[in-house]
Amino acid sequence: MAQFKDLSDFHHLISDLFPTMDAREAMEAYGLNEEQLAFYEAHGYLSHVQILDDHQIEYLRKDLTELMQSEQSNNELFYEFHLNESEDENSVLFHSLGHWRVSLGFHDILWNPRFVVAAYQLLGERSVRFWHDQLFCKPAYHGGVVAWHQDYSYWTRTIPMQHLTCWVGLDDARVDNGCLHYIPGSHKWDLLDRTNLAGSMDGLMDFLSEDQKAAFESAVAIEMPKGYGTFHHPLLVHGSYENRSHRPRRAFVLNVFADNTYAASDEPLLNGVPQVPRGQKLEGRFFPLLYSTTTID
Repeated sequence: MAQFKDLSDFHHLISDLFPTMDAREAMEAYGLNEEQLAFYEAHGYLSHVQILDDHQIEYLRKDLTELMQSEQSNNELFYEFHLNESEDENSVLFHSLGHWRVSLGFHDILWNPRFVVAAYQLLGERSVRFWHDQLFCKPAYHGGVVAWHQDYSYWTRTIPMQHLTCWVGLDDARVDNGCLHYIPGSHKWDLLDRTNLAGSMDGLMDFLSEDQKAAFESAVAIEMPKGYGTFHHPLLVHGSYENRSHRPRRAFVLNVFADNTYAASDEPLLNGVPQVPRGQKLEGRFFPLLYSTTTID
């Protein structure tokens, strides 16, 4: 793993962890089918998409172990770093943003053909730009929750809403170790107020109608083998319960948006990233173009 060298300077693969493929080759190898695209449109998510092989999983696990060391909290390349975002030692949730700037593996995953092709298709065949990454790790026996929320409630500083999230497990994700849960169809709801991510599952309930609360009876547990990912819409309500199993639940998240997304505020978009003035396009060093069928910058 790179140590305190800013990998945001590199907008391409810099290792051999993932294959180098042009846009056409990647689409032919890993493109989603019409049934998968229709499922996403109807339900707001698409799960069980293979993103990693066993070798890639082991490589990223090793990088993750180094990233989770307490001394990394002093690494200014992270946008956020929380050894335990819940602050409850009995409910631990490791959460970080910005590790693509630190770790070779988590840098190169952005250009993984399996990921970028699916993102391109699910964004309506529009060029894909990187927004930010996340790590969510729940240790065995005392792993914390991630509260019910909509991703875009945290991202209103960027417009228009043309975002996409991909969650990938580095362990088998099951109900007993805190897998992701979705409320199918909730991507058609209006934008809800944002909640605290850690601590309690139920902060969102204060902002829901009775019909919306009833929809939680149809929540779907996204159980997947390690190395598989699930994509979801920025308004889809989702969360994950505690881990009281004997197994960890380690996962990373890649957040992207379609090209021609703009700053909606003069406030900093991410800690440590230079301000992007309101109305200016998000591009360049911190928001690289990941996949396009035309010219890649």
